[in-house]
Amino acid sequence: MNTADFPLSNVVSRLRIVLVGTQHPGNIGAAARALKTMGLSRLVLVAPEQYPSDEAFRRAAGADDLLAQAVVVADLAQAVSDCHAVLGCTARSRRVQLPEYEPREAAARAVALAGEGEVALVFGRERTGLTNEELQLCHAAVHIPANPDYSSLNLAAAVQVLSYELRLALRQGTAPTASIAAPHADELAADHAQLEGFYGQLGQTLDDIDFHKGRSPDSALRKLRRVFNRSQLTTQEVRLLRGILADAQRMARLARESGH
Repeated sequence: MNTADFPLSNVVSRLRIVLVGTQHPGNIGAAARALKTMGLSRLVLVAPEQYPSDEAFRRAAGADDLLAQAVVVADLAQAVSDCHAVLGCTARSRRVQLPEYEPREAAARAVALAGEGEVALVFGRERTGLTNEELQLCHAAVHIPANPDYSSLNLAAAVQVLSYELRLALRQGTAPTASIAAPHADELAADHAQLEGFYGQLGQTLDDIDFHKGRSPDSALRKLRRVFNRSQLTTQEVRLLRGILADAQRMARLARESGH
């Protein structure tokens, strides 16, 4: 597909790089430089340890505009609340099981999905990466297949790798052609905030009906997240499922009140 077949500027504007808990401000500046060299512009910072910082602007080396426009938020959920797809860059062997892609496939998927809605690529802390709780907010994982004997990759270098792959995907025309008519609001993919609201209600409903029967709820909820994330729920489908859950909660409440 030729990149002239679709509005690349619209696709690029829906791609964001999210840095979580960055400890060294120089890495923020170097990441901004990495984005700008690849034609990307949206940087979101989640609870950076030192920011704003002169060191960040020094390391940006001319990408000061990206730092000036960077959005700073308190937590990852806020950073991706309007996203339809969230890809977490992480090492393997995590307790949270997610579909896993190498950078080239992840970038192709991100660009294609950006034709439909907001997409985030998320990078964790320099020393510890993303927590399991933060990975729960991601729909898939991205793993850079570095040298297994020396796999420690600098944060800004990892951002550069993914930014380069995104640029390749954009140049190769991975994104879909723009549709002639905008989809009805109910047909749009549910965004992250809508899904998290559903998952919260689902967890509460399972508690209300005593589904776990004394077992830890974490494993079941992780598996259910994977099931529904694969389904790519629409706004209407989330509304329908939440209506079902609300009725289940109401019936559970009535049963408790009647003593059954």
